[in-house]
Amino acid sequence: MLNALEVVTTVVVGLMVGVEFSVAFIMNRILDALPEDSGQLGHAHGGRMLGALMPFWYIGSLVLSAIWAVAAWPHHGAGLVATAAGLLIISVVMSILLLVPINNRNKTWTPENRPADWKEQLHRWGRYHYVRVAVVIAAFTLLACAIV
Repeated sequence: MLNALEVVTTVVVGLMVGVEFSVAFIMNRILDALPEDSGQLGHAHGGRMLGALMPFWYIGSLVLSAIWAVAAWPHHGAGLVATAAGLLIISVVMSILLLVPINNRNKTWTPENRPADWKEQLHRWGRYHYVRVAVVIAAFTLLACAIV
């Protein structure tokens, strides 16, 4: 049963890392290159879509990692898993305090109602997101190493 938990947790976190990496290094660049208001509308739509999904994915990843850490505590790699769970806690706290407030504003913006500093707010979100991506990549790496 522990082996199944290890695999499921690693796959769930790995997929989350892939989505977040794609947002940071592919989707945001594509949206920023679109003409006129298309990029801003794309960011708002992406904020609504991913804003609805990612909280469950982040919390689910954290819960799976915590269960794995507790279940594996006397075994090899449990410290790595506990550290990964700690990093996932950091990513959730970062999300709640830094990224979600910006995303909640962004997802309601249209060309008619967006604030004058909307680009700066999106760039700030992007900077925070890069840090969060680094944190979840580190967590994923620790989980992968714990399986070995």
